[in-house]
Amino acid sequence: MTVSELITKADLEIVNLADAEREIVGGYTGDLLSFVMGNVETDNVWVTIMTNTNIVAVASLADVGCIVITEAEELPNETVESAKLRNINILKTKRNSYEMCAILAGFGI
Repeated sequence: MTVSELITKADLEIVNLADAEREIVGGYTGDLLSFVMGNVETDNVWVTIMTNTNIVAVASLADVGCIVITEAEELPNETVESAKLRNINILKTKRNSYEMCAILAGFGI
């Protein structure tokens, strides 16, 4: 599934769309950055409630396909600008992390 397909199927809001055709091959959820860095895989969708600029650095290092911010959390401008500079897809949803992961699992992710 591509990021673009995920946006449509899961009704996600775009915060930064750097590569709509990026393939998503798996998923990871977590809010503790050290755990995410050690466990998320390339081309995963990362589900988190975190919004600080460090999420962009972790996503870049781990080469994730996209980040989905849950609970409709607002992102600071510096996080959005950092995502633009590093070409990181960031999406968001009103759902909580559990609900978002259930949807992803339903898609086979």
